[in-house]
Amino acid sequence: MLKYTPDDYDARGQLRLPLSFWAILLLQARTWVLFVMAGASRQQGAALLELFYPDTHTFWLGLALGGPAAVGLLLTGYRQRLPRLWQAWRWVLMATLAVMLVMQGVSLWQQDEQTSPLVLFVSLLDLLGLLALWRQRRLADCFDPEQNQ
Repeated sequence: MLKYTPDDYDARGQLRLPLSFWAILLLQARTWVLFVMAGASRQQGAALLELFYPDTHTFWLGLALGGPAAVGLLLTGYRQRLPRLWQAWRWVLMATLAVMLVMQGVSLWQQDEQTSPLVLFVSLLDLLGLLALWRQRRLADCFDPEQNQ
């Protein structure tokens, strides 16, 4: 019995990455996305960054934590060439999401009332992303080299 239909594979025989994977990468790289948006809007770029990241330390930390997602985006094209690195990258993405959740938990614990609802919402999205990477069978199979040959 087939686990996936032939339509679930691309022309190279790799299992297509589900939409949830791309959403998780976008969620993790949210600081990078904001940085690119700020660069695209030249006059309002600094104000946009100041609005979301009043503390520059938090901005740099967000860029660092979004780095694994950016590398994961680049690795999607090298799944067959670097299968062991690709397989390990799932765990890197999960660890990064766990670190983000801990940081957001600390932020909520400090009770900054102005950002609490936003931090709670983003924390919920991060938790859903972590659960999807951990438990979603199709997403896990995309990181399995045996499924991508």
